Amino acid sequence: QVQLVESGGGLVQAGGSLRLSCAASGRTFSSLAMGWFRQAPGKEREFVSAIRRSGGITYYADSVKGRFAISRDNAKNTVSLQMNSLKPEDTAVYYCAADLHYWSDLVDIRAYDYWGQGTQVTVSS
Repeated sequence: QVQLVESGGGLVQAGGSLRLSCAASGRTFSSLAMGWFRQAPGKEREFVSAIRRSGGITYYADSVKGRFAISRDNAKNTVSLQMNSLKPEDTAVYYCAADLHYWSDLVDIRAYDYWGQGTQVTVSS
């Protein structure tokens, strides 16, 4: 069993920055590929970013490319999402997710085995 706990959400003005973190426990962190998804009210949960086990390969949704940066610290069992130049349309609950399997399609929500509870990000205009 893997436990994921997100932190760092909040209210920020458009153009501002936030850094989300996700702490993982219950399994060797370096054996997990990690992803971030978000869900706005009335919308489906969507892919934001993901990172492979070693941290050497990352993926981003087109809507956040160039503004968000994912990173991981395998020594601290954490994955982070640095969000810059935030827009009102980034407002959502952000979820951290973990994938146990080797070389999954990390853009696909179905690839993930464990999910955190989510953290709210609100961007005001």
